[in-house]
Amino acid sequence: MKRLLIALVASSVLITPVAALAQPAGSFEVAQNYDRSRRPVDRHVDRHVDKHVTIEKRVIVKKKERWARGHRLTPAERRHMAQVRDYRYYKLRPPPRGQQWVRVDNDFLLISLATGVIVGLATAR
Repeated sequence: MKRLLIALVASSVLITPVAALAQPAGSFEVAQNYDRSRRPVDRHVDRHVDKHVTIEKRVIVKKKERWARGHRLTPAERRHMAQVRDYRYYKLRPPPRGQQWVRVDNDFLLISLATGVIVGLATAR
């Protein structure tokens, strides 16, 4: 009885790796052919694709604003302007109390802090 039991255990240990290798050859590929809803996917896909590329070039002309004295800046415009702290570097006069220099593109504007009105203009060199 002992010998029979040992023979069964030994044979099962030897046959297990062989049985694992005996899977059908395309089982992985078959599993890949099913989508999430377990429906078979059609293997015959038309691989010919007509490619029509059209390129449209759009020319965007940015209208440069012309700043003028007395022009009032909205708070949204003032948020997008860079404040100039080192006005001496740009050879600008010191701003009076209640005014500040801001840089827009290549222009310097002296604006009133309270109202947003342009008091003075300067162009960078």
